[in-house]
Amino acid sequence: MTDIRNLKPEALWKHFYALTQIPRPSKKEQAASDFVKKFGEDLGLETHVDNDGNVIILKPATPGMEDRKAVVLQGHLDIVPQKNSDVDHDFEKDPIQAYVDGEWVTAKGTTLGADNGIGVAAAMAVLESDELKHSLVEALFTMDEETGMTGANNLEGGLLKADILINMDSEDEGELYVGCAGGVETNVSIDYEMQNVPEGAKAFKVHVKGLKGGHSGLDIHRGRANANKLMFRLFKEAVDNTGLKVAEVSGGDLRNAIPRECVAVVTVDGDKAEEFLALTKRFLAGIQEEYKEAEDNLGLDVDGADIPDGVLKDDDLKNLIEAVLDTPHGVIKMSESVKGLIETSNNLAIGELKAGKLAIKCLTRSAVDEEKIKSAEGMKKLWKNIGADVTFTGEYPGWKPNMDSEILKTMGKVYEDLYDHTPEIKAIHAGLECGILGSVYTNWDMISFGPTIRYPHSPDEKVNIETVQRFWNWLVATLENIP
Repeated sequence: MTDIRNLKPEALWKHFYALTQIPRPSKKEQAASDFVKKFGEDLGLETHVDNDGNVIILKPATPGMEDRKAVVLQGHLDIVPQKNSDVDHDFEKDPIQAYVDGEWVTAKGTTLGADNGIGVAAAMAVLESDELKHSLVEALFTMDEETGMTGANNLEGGLLKADILINMDSEDEGELYVGCAGGVETNVSIDYEMQNVPEGAKAFKVHVKGLKGGHSGLDIHRGRANANKLMFRLFKEAVDNTGLKVAEVSGGDLRNAIPRECVAVVTVDGDKAEEFLALTKRFLAGIQEEYKEAEDNLGLDVDGADIPDGVLKDDDLKNLIEAVLDTPHGVIKMSESVKGLIETSNNLAIGELKAGKLAIKCLTRSAVDEEKIKSAEGMKKLWKNIGADVTFTGEYPGWKPNMDSEILKTMGKVYEDLYDHTPEIKAIHAGLECGILGSVYTNWDMISFGPTIRYPHSPDEKVNIETVQRFWNWLVATLENIP
């Protein structure tokens, strides 16, 4: 089996391997911050860590490049902690087991962390090199990008002196990103008074599983199933026919990942148990047919369970089912000004009911701030109609494209010279830190690019080896040609 440290360019892959050995799930990535800080200090470079753990490492310009514009190379340190249910992995303790699979690098049953470990490793390779030519480089490694962009949100103005920001968190080689969506989280909570389980009822544990999930921005248009939605569709079919009642639900665990699994504890009338089991088989066959193009491993397990302490009242359950099913998931609107760009979407990310306490979390993304807020307010009205408390958190701005950007022109010409091909210019339906950082450092000319990464935010995440080399060549040549 090929050691990923032997891949080309070795200068980048050795640092990526080192990052895979450091547990760094979002909000628990302090070890990665400490690692990068020590890396900068060991190189003898000026290194600064702010109160949030963001690390800034300064590397002087190489001789003859002192009069060129200074550049920020930026990536985030955290990763999305997603794993297959049959994989024993503790993201706070265990290293990622990365390996070569043909033309790709992937991980054994977990997210790989190429998002954004490749970008971080590239910046580290630039800092370490004695051979590259570049102007003044400020490497910025941010914290907690995946669960709120808190590192970028809390970065102080005046710490960085550069004129250009090169973000390395995009996921299609040969493309330059000049804009991104903003986002806002909608948080729903209800405290229910539970009722006793009816006499003679039978309890079941229901498990929707095997979905692909994926990034709630980059994959939201692919027509993949949402485990939370499927579970509540099953509830709707079963309530009237089997006397189904619901005790617990747990689906999804990250606001920016399409939920892949949902588990519920339910009861049905004792004499309807067989009918319920037959209904679940029909339901599974139906959704497998419905999603046959998008989901090739969709499953539904139904097993006996202990009788729960309480279940939702009938009216509360019916209202909850309708609210979940009426909450949008997927693409809401396509852009009218940028062909092929998703303008607005929503991810019904997390559904949790335990001991009578309900929590629902959605992430709305939009390239238009007004549409983002409009969609969130629509969900707020929907949920308040059934007595929920609704709050908005984690709002962040989008990044408006600048087609006259100097770094855009530079990187476009560099790519043409390298590969005799014009890179595509795009905006992305995902949250890049550029929008936030640019609101603080308003002078920055910003661009985002990266290698080809597939299925980020899921255990199927993988990065294409050849495109990492092309990405690196593009970065090196760009730094040499900064005006």
